[in-house]
Amino acid sequence: MQVLCDLDAIQEDQSKGFEVKGMSLLAVRKDGQVYVYQNQCPHLSIPLEYMPDQFLCSENYFIQCSTHGALFEIDSGNCVSGPCVGDKLTPIESVVENNQIMVRLPESVPA
Repeated sequence: MQVLCDLDAIQEDQSKGFEVKGMSLLAVRKDGQVYVYQNQCPHLSIPLEYMPDQFLCSENYFIQCSTHGALFEIDSGNCVSGPCVGDKLTPIESVVENNQIMVRLPESVPA
C-alpha cells in the first residue's frame, strides 16, 4: 500500500484527483468513508472531470462524467444514468490508516 494523501486533504462531500505511478485516480469522501476509483469513464475511457478535482454532480450525490453526463454511485461506482448504464468505474483498493488514505494499485492497468 502507498500513501495517496492525508485524509484532511479531501473534505466531506468533496472529491480530488491524483496521478500515481502514471495512473489517474479520483477519491471521494462521503458519509465518513473514502472511495477511490480509476479516473476513467467506462464509456469512452476518458477522464471524468471538467476541471481539476471536479468529479461530483452539483448536489455532491453522484460522480459525474463531464463529457456525456453519466452518473455513478459514489459507494459502488455503478453507472445509473447516461450512455454506460450497467457498467461501473474501476475501484482501487484503499484504507485509511493514521489519518492517511492508502491505496493498492493493480498490477496491470485495464485498457
